[in-house]
Amino acid sequence: MAEAASSSFSVFSLKSTRPPDDTVFYAIYPDASSTAAAELGSLHRRILDLLHPLISPYIWQHQPFTLSLSSSQPIPHLSGHLLFGDNLEDEWFVVYLLFHISRTFHDLSIRVWDSDGEFLLIESAFHLPKWLNPDTSLNRVFIRRGLLHVLPKSLFPATPDLQDSLRVLVSKDHDPSLLAPDAVQLHLSKIIGQYPERAYRNVHQVRIIAPLSVAWVLRQEPSLVSLAVECFYDRDIDGMKYAAKMEKFLPNGKKEEMVEVVVRMSRAMYAQLVQQRFQAPRCYPMPDRSNVGKYVEAELGMKIACGFEMMYQLRKKQADEGKGSTWEVYRESLERRGLFEGLLPGSKEYKRLLENAEEHYKNGTLPGRTSEVLNAPVRCIDEILALPHSVDDFKGQELPQSDDDSWLYGGGDELNAALQERQKEMEFYDLKRKKKHNFKEQKDGYLDESFDDYDLGDITKSMDAFVKKISSYEGAELPKDRNLEDLDFDADQFMKHIESAMGFHGSKDDGSDVDLEEESTSDLDFDHCVEDSDDTEDIEDEMSFMDTYSDALNQELKATTLNKTFAHSTEQSSKKKDEGTSDVRDEMDFTPVDVDFNLVKNLLESVSSQEGLPGPASNLLGLMGVKLPDGAGKEK
Repeated sequence: MAEAASSSFSVFSLKSTRPPDDTVFYAIYPDASSTAAAELGSLHRRILDLLHPLISPYIWQHQPFTLSLSSSQPIPHLSGHLLFGDNLEDEWFVVYLLFHISRTFHDLSIRVWDSDGEFLLIESAFHLPKWLNPDTSLNRVFIRRGLLHVLPKSLFPATPDLQDSLRVLVSKDHDPSLLAPDAVQLHLSKIIGQYPERAYRNVHQVRIIAPLSVAWVLRQEPSLVSLAVECFYDRDIDGMKYAAKMEKFLPNGKKEEMVEVVVRMSRAMYAQLVQQRFQAPRCYPMPDRSNVGKYVEAELGMKIACGFEMMYQLRKKQADEGKGSTWEVYRESLERRGLFEGLLPGSKEYKRLLENAEEHYKNGTLPGRTSEVLNAPVRCIDEILALPHSVDDFKGQELPQSDDDSWLYGGGDELNAALQERQKEMEFYDLKRKKKHNFKEQKDGYLDESFDDYDLGDITKSMDAFVKKISSYEGAELPKDRNLEDLDFDADQFMKHIESAMGFHGSKDDGSDVDLEEESTSDLDFDHCVEDSDDTEDIEDEMSFMDTYSDALNQELKATTLNKTFAHSTEQSSKKKDEGTSDVRDEMDFTPVDVDFNLVKNLLESVSSQEGLPGPASNLLGLMGVKLPDGAGKEK
């Protein structure tokens, strides 16, 4: 394990670099702006003493929970980071520990984040205000007094400075406006409330048969199993060469004494061992396969032993651990973290702190000891194996049975339950958002009546008034007062001028009014387009030509889909069938087009395609004073 696990870590080092993946970071800020090193060291010890009963039964995937003293200015604080890898339970156990610290020490503000950012907000994303996002959440999210605090936008419109955020948290300690929404608090408490029991359930206990040296190391330092499993799971060619010889943990080959021991590891570690196929080295003694139970225990022990061998030899080859005992390395790390800062060596306070640290180290009651063991496994293993030990140390003891591993093969129900819970949360969020949207629409007056009761004739009336409105050279004009009755537009004269411009000279203006509503709405019906004339022969020739042209055009369009493009008048179609009339146009069902129906239909389809966004149809209807209800145009 890299030395970074025990070195001082500061939040300020992450400003320009992206945090590594699968790593959780945390920082603890005392309320006192100028905390002395001695006071910070005292807080450090009190926190670790508080967490020891919670941490000691747990096996971490890669690294244990650690805290380092950071006396860097302008904000002295405690900080740490933990690589959780494939075991997400490690990350949430850390979150639980931080909440537990904040409930015990009320004068602390705590930050926690990972490579994804503020993952506590991500977990409760369905309950957050809209303004809160990854870009606006920096230096706003803190744990304090066992609750999640989110500094509101009203206090800091722009991204706040860390010092300013901490100053507000202290000055407005009991201000409820600084708390995250109740739904967020409830969601997080539901998750964190499962710990530490859920973390302990994640630890799997199993019997193995292993070489005496491996069993002795595991008895003295159970946490070293994580390094062995990691090295076995990520093995390479160099590691396999060391496993083939087993010089350190199997010096006598098949004559090596084997003992039975209980090992505790995370479920992720157990899965990584069990689901890997691995042939035992030739020098490794394996029992007969006839005894299935013993063979499974021996196979699991063989994989762990090979992992220890590979890890030990590779670390020794790197030669990056230096000299000295693990206690010396541990004491030096305490000095680097500032535990004795400001104290003279040999002074009364210095000796007291040193004696307490040594006692904690011997009893293994500080997470820092576990960290040093994992950072210096070669030195630690050599010290353990130098102690007197024999097979007799493992005889005559009753070992507990291995835990049930059915969770490894039947986790579908648990996964489905988690997915269903998330699905319900999404549905509840969508329903809540829809209700809020409907309420806003009703408040603005857009839903005074339901769509079923809405008079679609208002659209055709408004559009008809818009078309008949006299406009200037500047373009179409809309009446400002929306008074549809004060319109002055002679549609008959307008159509006659259009016909004249297009060359329809057969129609002469006799000054008579033609009621447009009585004319056919079909573009192909020319029965009324020619008026009375003194020249009867010209009219008959023109009518004959138009009928012939119309029949030829209809025949040409018969093979196209134009007939299906527009909706036709069902009343006139049924009337023709009742009268028994039939011609080429009837056979093709070229009944008159229902202009009003097609107008409304196309407008509603256009509004629907806009999906609530501004567009030509909605803008035009809005200018005419027509307000459509929500959902207009959908499945209508």
